[in-house]
Amino acid sequence: MFDLEPLFEFSRHNCVAICSFLVPANLITTLTTVVLVAMGQSMLKIRWSMGIASVFATTLFLHVSTWFIIGVITPVTFILFGLGTTCLLINTLAIFYRQEIIQILTVTDLLRS
Repeated sequence: MFDLEPLFEFSRHNCVAICSFLVPANLITTLTTVVLVAMGQSMLKIRWSMGIASVFATTLFLHVSTWFIIGVITPVTFILFGLGTTCLLINTLAIFYRQEIIQILTVTDLLRS
């Protein structure tokens, strides 16, 4: 059977480095998805951005889960879990409501003119 304990130990021992990469990566890729939707870019670009953001969010979930497994329950673990959830939710909503977002931005531009 495959032993995941060394991987979990690596994740916990390098927590600061992992989180210092994953937190900005989650935020930047989620923001990129929102900007691509707002600019009316192709679905291919939006899906790529969403896919990359989903990989980062899932990686953050798995990293935080290693702390939950050993019983470390702190506000930081909940904040990071919430960040990953929020990023996944924003990316999913950006895909499903793409047309509505573009329509709202178009109406807003018309009102400014």
